[in-house]
Amino acid sequence: MSASDPNDVAGTEEISFEEMLAPNRADGPVGHVERTAGDLEAVFDVHVRVSVVLGRTKMPVSELLRLDTGTVIELDRQVGEAVEIFINERLVARGEIVLVENKLGVTMTEIIKPQ
Repeated sequence: MSASDPNDVAGTEEISFEEMLAPNRADGPVGHVERTAGDLEAVFDVHVRVSVVLGRTKMPVSELLRLDTGTVIELDRQVGEAVEIFINERLVARGEIVLVENKLGVTMTEIIKPQ
């Protein structure tokens, strides 16, 4: 390693980012840190884009240009079929459309695990 290498510090060992943030606890297994809702406070004000996809269709541009108020577009989903829930353009769940005080909402029925 060269003298300008930031990892070349005498007497130090490599520590992961998670280990730096984890409090030292003698009451739990090694590497185990209990998490609480308070640990997430730093991200509570972060805005994310939530999108619910009711269905999809393909159409030529000429048909798209003829769309007008009241036009019905046939989608590739059946009534009652699960909708897709995206957060920041990433599929995270599937759910069902619900009516909440005269507004449409969605209830999650399945969480999609990251791959």
